[in-house]
Amino acid sequence: MNTTTVRIGISRCLLGEKVRFDGGHKRDAFLVDTFGRYVEWVDVCPEVEIGLGTPREPIRLARSGEDLRLVGVKSGIDHTTAMQSYASRKAAELAEAGLCGFILKKDSPSCGMERVKVYDPNGSPARNGRGLFAQALMARLPLLPVEEEGRLSDPRLRDNFVERVFAYQRLRHLLGGRWTVGQIVAFHTAHKLVLMAHSTVAYAELGRLVAGAKGLPRAEFCDRYERAFMNALTAIATPRRHANVLYHMLGHFKTSLDEASRAELAASIEDYRQGLVPLVVPMTLFRHHVRLKGVAYLAGQVYLEPHPKELMLRNHV
Repeated sequence: MNTTTVRIGISRCLLGEKVRFDGGHKRDAFLVDTFGRYVEWVDVCPEVEIGLGTPREPIRLARSGEDLRLVGVKSGIDHTTAMQSYASRKAAELAEAGLCGFILKKDSPSCGMERVKVYDPNGSPARNGRGLFAQALMARLPLLPVEEEGRLSDPRLRDNFVERVFAYQRLRHLLGGRWTVGQIVAFHTAHKLVLMAHSTVAYAELGRLVAGAKGLPRAEFCDRYERAFMNALTAIATPRRHANVLYHMLGHFKTSLDEASRAELAASIEDYRQGLVPLVVPMTLFRHHVRLKGVAYLAGQVYLEPHPKELMLRNHV
């Protein structure tokens, strides 16, 4: 697997920088100490970057008629225009920065991805908002893998996000060059099991798109493939879907493995499907047999190692 460093945007407080309204930070140990070994961080703090000090008056999203405003909690000072202008410029800048993902600070009125509190005129909150910077970022870069650190505590969401980051890196590297149809076919073939684990419908649709690649203008093909590929990976690969892929892989050993070894693989799949062991158990066994038997098709599948094994993400899903 390619472990070339990738560029990831991040809310600056998550790196331990003291830029919070109270002068503190929200350092995330996994992001800084583990994931950080494989990425180049591009840190952003919208509130500091529009000129608000540290420490500062806390701000919040407030509903005013049909408008959503960003205001000081006590003073009522309106920062909406400044934040929207900054967010639009910054999102455009980040679109040229070669990002492969972005991690936002949860609950933030500037950076929160979802369920941010929005206050009505009576001061009652509803968790139905999105931070103004996050909104501009996601609108400008709709295919960029984006998560917030709170959701990354869920092992499946963490695995999904990191998988999407590295997949996006590989895809952008391919489509950003003078690719050939042969290279497209090779890329798609290597990701077939990854796609199958996320969405069999998308797997079939992307197969048809690749089959017709020669008949499409290059720009149109790039746009359609990138959109369909990244959207497919947003679907969470559940244990049932993973088990289906693993059984599919087992079929490649029909003649090369003895009955006892095939039974051992099948038992490891069932143990995983029933939640008795994590995904890393059957995957490790499969990698062993793929290497031992030289199964070229499976050896070329990204599914066997979609992200650095040192992250140990599949020890928990």
